[in-house]
Amino acid sequence: MEYSLSRKMIAELVGTFLLVFFGTGSAIGAAWIVHTYVPTGSIGALGGFAEWLAVSWGGFGITAMAVIYTFGKISGGHINPAVTIGLLVTKSIPGKNASGYILAQFIGAIIASLCLLGIFGVDIGAGIGALGANAPATGISFSQAMLAEIVGTFLLVLVVMGVAVDKKADPGVYGLSIGMAIGISLTFLGHITGGCINPPARGFSPYLVNFLVGNPAGLIWTNYLILLIGPIVGGIIAALLYKFLANPNSKEIST
Repeated sequence: MEYSLSRKMIAELVGTFLLVFFGTGSAIGAAWIVHTYVPTGSIGALGGFAEWLAVSWGGFGITAMAVIYTFGKISGGHINPAVTIGLLVTKSIPGKNASGYILAQFIGAIIASLCLLGIFGVDIGAGIGALGANAPATGISFSQAMLAEIVGTFLLVLVVMGVAVDKKADPGVYGLSIGMAIGISLTFLGHITGGCINPPARGFSPYLVNFLVGNPAGLIWTNYLILLIGPIVGGIIAALLYKFLANPNSKEIST
């Protein structure tokens, strides 16, 4: 059954809303807990990796898995512009659909950040929790953070291509596989960049809403370039590589 573009866009909007709401909401909650005991600390100050595991797997990985299984049959469950752009460059999705998906993902993410602001308030949500915004950790340079986001998103989109786009894949495992890829990527990226791998949507909305209320977290807009460029580059490389490897008509590399 083929669904209309408007229905697909609604699915992407709601799916991205849920991912950003529960994912960045978990990050805000973790930051708030840490602040209660270590006012100058950040996520990881109490339990080391434990807090990042909770955010990466509980907030993002499992939520993504549930959303993808729910909306995958309607829109494909992209819920990430990096995924949509990767599919666009490999001609796995029409340009009109891709534009509609990305618009819907933006809107869903912004609504999620606004809802989190309403729940946590300015001081806790936008201040202590920075609405879950990403930024390079202390000691991590711009280029190091960029490379980390490229590789993290590379894994995600490579898995998407292999388990969801490829017609030969087992349709029963795609949600689980993609959710696990997100959890693995964010576990690695959490203490480096905060773990984005979702550039315009998950990366943009916390910055936008934070600045709308005076930027109490002291975010720096130039850091958003890491979250915008890195995931898109990583997603495109992964999509093109998988298309080459999985296409039996591709020219073989001689050995």
